[in-house]
Amino acid sequence: MKKNMGNVDRAVRVVLAIIIAALYFTGSIPGTLGIILLALAGIFVLTSFVSFCPLYAPFGISTCKTK
Repeated sequence: MKKNMGNVDRAVRVVLAIIIAALYFTGSIPGTLGIILLALAGIFVLTSFVSFCPLYAPFGISTCKTK
């Protein structure tokens, strides 16, 4: 897998994941919507750590800076 996520993209995903998790665990987003958003937050964190977004690949999107 070639990296296709830049540092800003990765940071934004982690921050969104933290916000979603905080809202879920404080009860602000309960039920099925909360579980779906929590799963999405987990995907955000996972893709941030590996610097690869599978949805970017088919479209040729890359937020990495070119050297």
